[in-house]
Amino acid sequence: MALDARRIVVATRNEGKLRELVALLAPLGAEIVSLATLGIPESSAEDAIESHETFEENALAKARYFHALTGLPTISDDSGLAVDALGGRPGVRSRRWSGRDDLSGRALDAANNALLVEALRGVEERGARFVCAAAYVDDARELVRRGESSGRIVDSARGSGGFGYDPHFLSTELGRTFGEATAEEKGRVSHRARAVDALCAALLDDRARPVDQAGRRG
Repeated sequence: MALDARRIVVATRNEGKLRELVALLAPLGAEIVSLATLGIPESSAEDAIESHETFEENALAKARYFHALTGLPTISDDSGLAVDALGGRPGVRSRRWSGRDDLSGRALDAANNALLVEALRGVEERGARFVCAAAYVDDARELVRRGESSGRIVDSARGSGGFGYDPHFLSTELGRTFGEATAEEKGRVSHRARAVDALCAALLDDRARPVDQAGRRG
């Protein structure tokens, strides 16, 4: 591969996710650049990228798309909330679960969370998992790693940190919602942290391998 390239694109339009990913990718020692930094305007074609049935397929499709567009090594992720009582929904549809295509950012988060609370009204079983698949694509290889974090859903939003469903996700490990947690606390146990940590480990392991005379890593 190589991770000898010093610039890596993070393929997301979500500012909250971008902040998390930039911090999580620090171990790579590369310059992390955003789509906005590269001046890549948002396109309607992007809406069709994440149309697959698994987080892994969606993350890989997005990384492939922006790698082809930029020519740079690209990292992308797909993540979502899987609620036991809802049969794993919203799952890969988490970002647009409410169907409010006219909304974005905090307004879209609020609509999704309102639907989540309503769907669980009167339901005692509140177990849930945040799931993330992180993908890397360059000219030579593709990698995907998965991470999960367990918890339960609470009706009333707690905390103003994070984004998406964070204020309603009570982390089993932290004993508080992701909305109440500091960035450092969330970074220790979150689904995204676990997926990206595993991806970074795989990339760094590959870089550490010796290169033969044909330029291949052993």
